[in-house]
Amino acid sequence: MSDQPYEIIIGLEVHVQLRTDSKLFCRCSTKFGSPPNTQTCPVCTSTPGALPVMNRKAFQLSLKTAVALDCDIPEFTKWDRKQYYYPDLPKGYQISQFDLPMSNDGYLEISDPKGAFEPKRIGIIRAHLEEDAGKSMHDEAAGKADSRIDLNRTGTPLLEIVSEPDMRSPLEAKAYLTELKLLLTYLGVSDCNMQEGSLRVDANINLHIDTPAGKIATPIAEVKNMNSFRAVERALAFEALRQYEVWQETGVKIGDPSGHKTTLGWDDQAQVTRPQRQKEESSDYRYFPDPDLVPVIVTSEEVDRVRASLGELPAAIRKRIESTYGIDSYDSEVIVNQGRSLVGFYVELAEACGDGKRASNWVQQDVLRTLNERDIGIEGFPISAASLAELIKAVQGGAVDASRAKDVFDQMLASGVSAVDAMKTLGIEKVDQSQLVDLCRKLLEENPKIVADVKEGKQKAVGALIGQAKRHNPNANPNEVRQLCLQLIEQM
Repeated sequence: MSDQPYEIIIGLEVHVQLRTDSKLFCRCSTKFGSPPNTQTCPVCTSTPGALPVMNRKAFQLSLKTAVALDCDIPEFTKWDRKQYYYPDLPKGYQISQFDLPMSNDGYLEISDPKGAFEPKRIGIIRAHLEEDAGKSMHDEAAGKADSRIDLNRTGTPLLEIVSEPDMRSPLEAKAYLTELKLLLTYLGVSDCNMQEGSLRVDANINLHIDTPAGKIATPIAEVKNMNSFRAVERALAFEALRQYEVWQETGVKIGDPSGHKTTLGWDDQAQVTRPQRQKEESSDYRYFPDPDLVPVIVTSEEVDRVRASLGELPAAIRKRIESTYGIDSYDSEVIVNQGRSLVGFYVELAEACGDGKRASNWVQQDVLRTLNERDIGIEGFPISAASLAELIKAVQGGAVDASRAKDVFDQMLASGVSAVDAMKTLGIEKVDQSQLVDLCRKLLEENPKIVADVKEGKQKAVGALIGQAKRHNPNANPNEVRQLCLQLIEQM
């Protein structure tokens, strides 16, 4: 329980670029990295007389996301013009949705595998479609003051997901974003690449402060320009402390003197927020229905079809593999966060070897390490789940000890052979029990000091014999050597 004299109130607005080949209202490409102003047309550059036509795939991807977030889907939704001027917005307005969005009143459940906060449900106010603006590029080199406009992004389909102010810490905000991104990637609606602008986050934050006169609320600040979830966490932690320190110093409301919500930019290099502008109110945008676009009708049958097509979502998969294979929430989090393909590999491995925990350990340590080193996905992993299960069962049966199992794994990677063939290549074979007993007796005869120490209760002393046993026979199992030596000493 926090002892800080205030409560942090956080709501997030997430803009997700949808995975479509063309823009929201025209056929221009959405491909990232093309030369500036090469993916434009009369519609997205607002040539007089050009008329928009809705991209049906963009709407379907949005609908899929809204259903997965348990949003209410109205039968009727329309398009609105949001009036404001930016140099990279040629029309002077953005086509968005105002009072009748395509979805509302959903939720996303979040938790922390380390138990830093209790599992909770974050409300979703709305998820609506809108088009993106272009990009302004500023040349800040010495002696220059040039600004250039790239309209390639203009008209790119965005799904804006607006949460309730239900988060109470920067860590909860990061957990929400992590879970939302995971859901979006499982649905296949976006690549969520923050470096390419496919996922952008604006955070609204204020404080509820306990005072002798009662609880007071600081004005809301919107924080922008955060290019990673870690940056979001840092920015919110800084801004919460900044707001409290300002309130302590002044005792008055924070932000713009008029009381309007202010917009702050996050300077990741300096690790501070900086004022940008006063935030507009909805009335400032002068919304009105777009006269060039027809409303969209969504039937209950269509919603049911979308819901049936979702497949198993991340939260359900975590619960299933935890209960079925006996792993904890941290392990399931790591596995599920890698995507459906790795989950499938893990399930096949756990089923084949019969030990979910061992399977999880091998996946998290050796499999993921190999994928990272080779920069490949599980589809390109050269060892099948069945072959890896063969190795795990060899360890379980004592045919190879855990330390040498790593050598077998590396041999399987290098040559593409089975576990049995890799063990043969490395000369690994199970030591006959009578041979192991004879070896342990020989070691005890050669090390009377260790025998005496063990008899005095210093059982750890027997560990020195394991290295000697391995030098005599590399295939000697350390655990078996330890147990046999202790048993023989006890009989002396």
